Amino acid sequence: KYARVEHPVCYHRGHGYCLYVITWDKMPSRLWKRVRNYVLVFSALFLPVLIAYLPAPAWMAVAFIALCATAQLSHYALRLEKKELINTIEYQKEAARENLDQLNARYNNALLVHEIGQAAATIVEIEALIRAVMSAMDRRLDFERGVLMLANEEKTRLVYVSGYGYSKAQEKQLIQTRFHLDRPESKGFFVRAFKDQKSYLLDDLLANPQSLSERSRELARKMNVKSMICVPIIYEKESLGILAVDNPTSGRNLTQSDINLLTGIASQTAVSINNARSFKKLQASEEKYRSILESMEDAYFEVDLEGNFTFVNAAACRFFGSSEKDLIGVNNRQYMDAKTARIIYNAFNKVYRTGIATKVPDWKLIRKDSRRYYVQMLVSLMRNADGEPVGFRGVARDVTEHVLAEGERKRLEARLLQAEKMEAIGTLAGGVAHDLNNVLSGLVSYPELLLMDLPETSPLRKPILTIQKSGQRASAIVQDLLTLARRGVAVADVININQIISDYLKSPEHETIKLNYPGVEIETQLVSNLLHILGSPVHLTKSLTNIVANAAEAMAGGGRILIQSENRYLDRPVKGYAQIEKGEYVVLSVSDTGIGISAEDINRIFEPFYTKKVMGRSGSGLGMAVVWGTVKDHKGYIDVRSSEGKGTTFTLYFPITRKPLSGEDEAFLLEKIMGKGESILVVDDVKEQREIAMEILRKLRYSVDTVSSGEAAVDFMKTHRADLLVLDMIMEPGMDGLQTYKRILELHPGQKTIIASGFSESERVREAQRLGAGAYVKKPYTTREIGTAVFSELRNRAD
Repeated sequence: KYARVEHPVCYHRGHGYCLYVITWDKMPSRLWKRVRNYVLVFSALFLPVLIAYLPAPAWMAVAFIALCATAQLSHYALRLEKKELINTIEYQKEAARENLDQLNARYNNALLVHEIGQAAATIVEIEALIRAVMSAMDRRLDFERGVLMLANEEKTRLVYVSGYGYSKAQEKQLIQTRFHLDRPESKGFFVRAFKDQKSYLLDDLLANPQSLSERSRELARKMNVKSMICVPIIYEKESLGILAVDNPTSGRNLTQSDINLLTGIASQTAVSINNARSFKKLQASEEKYRSILESMEDAYFEVDLEGNFTFVNAAACRFFGSSEKDLIGVNNRQYMDAKTARIIYNAFNKVYRTGIATKVPDWKLIRKDSRRYYVQMLVSLMRNADGEPVGFRGVARDVTEHVLAEGERKRLEARLLQAEKMEAIGTLAGGVAHDLNNVLSGLVSYPELLLMDLPETSPLRKPILTIQKSGQRASAIVQDLLTLARRGVAVADVININQIISDYLKSPEHETIKLNYPGVEIETQLVSNLLHILGSPVHLTKSLTNIVANAAEAMAGGGRILIQSENRYLDRPVKGYAQIEKGEYVVLSVSDTGIGISAEDINRIFEPFYTKKVMGRSGSGLGMAVVWGTVKDHKGYIDVRSSEGKGTTFTLYFPITRKPLSGEDEAFLLEKIMGKGESILVVDDVKEQREIAMEILRKLRYSVDTVSSGEAAVDFMKTHRADLLVLDMIMEPGMDGLQTYKRILELHPGQKTIIASGFSESERVREAQRLGAGAYVKKPYTTREIGTAVFSELRNRAD
């Protein structure tokens, strides 16, 4: 198998043996070692025999030849062994190179798969995703060029999206070429791969022109395409596009392995494209959903099962008065009181148990700024993919205006009904009073005539006196009926409530109350500079008598009645028993420490004949109705505050008048507080108050300017000076009196100022006075009070 005879070396004549030199081709070194060992064994066994039978020259020659042959064989075996070792190393080197190339290819393929997967997970824009895929192929695969095309939305043609390895001119050619999918005659390899959903390996395109159309051959020449692989991008049996690669310069053959690799890449790319499209659709859907939620005027929110907010729209943020950041994770119970929290919990619990959406009407929401709103809400249950409850979603609407309007409507209806009832009763009372007056004239007048003719000892005097007193009491009731009917009530006299109170305290009616209720203490707190009103002394006295009498009866076991008077200015409407409009008032209040009035009775106390007293024994049921009628005749208001077991306060508001009482020596008072033309700036946000102050101060010979806000006052003082400021403390909107005073002090340190306010002296008033402001004048203004304050402040400055 391995030997080849070259030439004979030695010939033995006697025995006919011939020794040849044999060369060996491709004999493994291990075989050479074995031959060498055979020769050595042969020499060791047969050389003694040769020595014994052959003469010395002969055996020595044979031995020499054997030794030489053995040496030659050993040397040749060594050379073969080295050559085999070199060949083995070269073979292993080539095998290692091939293994390394395979490992690099597998590593690059793994990196390519990883990069494509990472791009699919992080990139949601399709074109950017495809550019990332092509960039990864350029770095990781042994293809010089690659291109990816996708079908348009109508599936009418393939559109170039991204590629690598192409020049700008070639890329422009790919962009401009129309690869039509809707034409049956289109047979280009891109279109065929897309339609047939098959991969194509086109080898030496220009050598096989019959496989391409003329248009495709022309494009191949322009693009310098020699061989190409084109694989379809398919997702769930739908073609999305194609992926093609080629090697125009290296000449590396494209193989089936390359097709398999590209098919895997195309499959992964198809999944990535579909995920990106799905995400885009989901994103568009979510954007539409969010746009709808954000444009809603109603508040939309989602909470978990514990009631913590997990999502809110912009309207909900406005609704709760908090930002989205502040709301998320906060429990909804923070925006309601305990009673409302129980209502909401029961509603949510019902939704959780039944799974049916529930409407929660008119519950009270407390905003972050503590303002309260009425809310209507629809709540439904949220479930996860397994159908398990995970939270609640709700839509809430602010119905505060509706609820308040409805409440106001009901109040107006009640007031209208009350007014109609009072009108009807007043009409009836007026008619009855007119008739009763005619009847009672005999009962009151004739007993008096009879008594004049009867002697003092006549037994008839007592019954006749009884008849007379009964007639007088009946006459008083008739007078109440006339008051109730609001007929003949004159309110044109200028009077002072303090005088009415003083006269009442000296009246027989007051003495009767002290006699009947010895345990009741009656006290007064009357301001000395009380303004005047236009009114009827008789009716005002009657009203005060009725209120005090009711207060005394509410304290049968003893107690305290406090009668107060004061000037009060309201710069905004006040909600009391009735809506009290802003303005200047003289206030008369009567407070007691009696049993109080229940919530059920307090709304009916001014109805005629509604009384808890025993008719005919302690009252007629017309007392409070007379009070109501009197106050209304005087264009005033009534406020009633009561707590059962703690007492009641009736507060009567009467509009002031600037007319003086008859006989009042006004000139004498004015002489003491007259000015000398000093400049005064009046700062007040209410026009009427500015005009009143200006008229009073001009009458007192001062030079007066007025402004309507703190900001205007600061601007005025930047270019002017004033000897004195009359500064309103409460001005809305904008700076109040304290802020204005601080700004003006920066312009004019030591500026003289007096403070005016319709409310009681506050900490801000006292702070202004600590900064240098002078007297505090309470509204409504009186000439004596504001004149004295201005005069004193200016005199102190001069001093």
